[in-house]
Amino acid sequence: MQDTMSYDIKFVGGVGEARARLLAREIGVQTVGDLLYRFPMRYIDRRRIYSLSEIDESLDSTLIQLRGRITGISYSGTGRKQRLTASVGDATGTTELLWFHGIKWIEKRIEVGREYMIFGRPSFYRGTFSFVHPEIEPIEQALSRKSESGYQGIYPSTEKLSQGIGAKAMSTIIANAWQLAKDSVREMLPHEMLLRHGLMPLREALYNIHFPQSPEKLRQAQYRLKFDELLGVQLTIQSRRTARLSRGEGFMMPRVGEAFNTFYRDKLPFPLTSAQQRVIKEIRGDMISGRQMNRLLQGDVGSGKTMVALMSMLLAVDNGYQAAIMAPTEILARQHYASMSRMTEGMNLRIAILTGSSKTKERREALERTAAGEVDILVGTHALIEDKVAFRQLGYVVIDEQHRFGVEQRARLWGKNSRPPHILVMTATPIPRTLAMTLYGDLDVSVIDELPPGRRPVRTFRYTDSSRLKMFGFLREEIRKRRQVYIVYPLIKESETMDYKDLYDGFESISHDFPLPEYRITVCHGKMKAEDKEAAMAQFKRGEADILIATSVIEVGVDVPNATVMVIESAERFGLSQLHQLRGRVGRGGEQSYCILMSGDKLSKEARARLDAMCQTNDGFRLAELDLKLRGAGDMHGTQQSGETFDLKIADLAADTQIMQITRDEAVAVLSADIDLSQPEHAGLRRLRERYRSHDKMDFSQIS
Repeated sequence: MQDTMSYDIKFVGGVGEARARLLAREIGVQTVGDLLYRFPMRYIDRRRIYSLSEIDESLDSTLIQLRGRITGISYSGTGRKQRLTASVGDATGTTELLWFHGIKWIEKRIEVGREYMIFGRPSFYRGTFSFVHPEIEPIEQALSRKSESGYQGIYPSTEKLSQGIGAKAMSTIIANAWQLAKDSVREMLPHEMLLRHGLMPLREALYNIHFPQSPEKLRQAQYRLKFDELLGVQLTIQSRRTARLSRGEGFMMPRVGEAFNTFYRDKLPFPLTSAQQRVIKEIRGDMISGRQMNRLLQGDVGSGKTMVALMSMLLAVDNGYQAAIMAPTEILARQHYASMSRMTEGMNLRIAILTGSSKTKERREALERTAAGEVDILVGTHALIEDKVAFRQLGYVVIDEQHRFGVEQRARLWGKNSRPPHILVMTATPIPRTLAMTLYGDLDVSVIDELPPGRRPVRTFRYTDSSRLKMFGFLREEIRKRRQVYIVYPLIKESETMDYKDLYDGFESISHDFPLPEYRITVCHGKMKAEDKEAAMAQFKRGEADILIATSVIEVGVDVPNATVMVIESAERFGLSQLHQLRGRVGRGGEQSYCILMSGDKLSKEARARLDAMCQTNDGFRLAELDLKLRGAGDMHGTQQSGETFDLKIADLAADTQIMQITRDEAVAVLSADIDLSQPEHAGLRRLRERYRSHDKMDFSQIS
């Protein structure tokens, strides 16, 4: 039997060459299989026909259908501004249908006095509603049309796609694709697995996801397809984990020697929390296991991850290996270098730094000494992954602020040795355990879930522009107490030009309300030269400026214990994790600190939820759970932090935690018996794994 799932979509009824090009360009759909694996995002019950009296503002912009008779047609405007208006009524009321485009096509298909089925979104204005560009079909035709289901799937679309293929046309295309491919659907899962979990067969699931025969059938179809998706992801991840663990190629580091003991005994600035002690033991267990460590270290802002990183690097040094720590910004790298040098002063420890802006002499010395084995710990930015950087014996790598690096960047560090070094990935953005379990299934996860004693929670408030003068008064009070203030402005998008107008308009406004010489203000943003940016940060850190006006460039980096207020302008334009990172810049000293979220009066539901959550909790893990629900999991191949991972089409990492755990257990069990999935009954699982490998070219055992 021919596999019609691989047919070009141009052969599907209702598509053709032009629509095939449109589908490929807009949503990447090229085959019948691609089309059938593009699932509805919601459903319209086409069995229900509304009367006009039933339509109220609760249905604003909701797709509905009604039955009505055209009572009149009128035109207004000329040329491109021409508008066609059709009056329509039923026994309960009247309304208007409006068309601004395709008028010649529409006027041939409607006539006064005839009854139609109308499908569209009511749009309300001053208590009355109309339908703009509805779909319209003679009532006889609508009632005689055979449908696969009483429910119509509404599919994700784009502006250009929706103009070329409307909701009804897409449903028709999907129905035609199903008729073409229904006999080519091959089951993926072994029969025993289907029985064990009570899963609907794949053919039935694909049919009911597009054409639900009942709400219960739809639920079963969704569960089955989510199961397949998450199982495919877990088979990919767990295959690599199993392969890595079986290699047993990690450096052995059994010795706890002079460097670690001297630091622990004489240099430790404060007692370790029990969470820090637990994590160090977990890392030490990896170092003596004979396997390469691949560990994700999560901890909230200020939880002491850097201290754990330093002490674990000292263990590597005690065993005769070099260590490296890679930070995402020059500022953070130099802060690590300064703090590590200060804390280990007087110890026989050789620390060097390498960044993109290192002076020629500093760079040459760092490269030569590192290659000769005369550097114990090399601190740097992405400059560490350059080909010219060579180590004598690199045994341990720490990657700080993991969310700023893409997989490909991190993998290059992994390749500096013929044998892979131990890897510790640190993130100050707490990742929900469920997400970590999926994205980092190849990594062991450690969590520092307590803050050092004496840390006072940052108090967070939301103000609108109307309360700006009140906010300025509060800033003056804090500055009078010799405290310092951050004021942060957003970027429109990471990839776009900075919204300088916001920052510099803000600077002018603040300079007016906080004039010299009483107040000292400095500015820092990403477009400044590195040395100017560092000078501004250093000025603020030394206490020579009362206010630092910046963009989110300070999200990671400068640590100023005397700064007690973080003002975030246009806070609704930031994601939750970013807001939490920024808030973490204050509260580093013993004084009460504050975070003020400035926003407009009109906020979207999602933006309001984010800001309310920030005011209610300082728990980064709770915020991360909410962020996941609001924004998606993020693209972990690059540096994008919202959108879905592994090209998930139906599963939800925030909501489907139970299925995720079940599929993880299934993947581990199957692979432990058949690592290559070579047994005949696992042929479908092999195809399923390959589907997700195609989206995940990078080996997760190398990302660290």
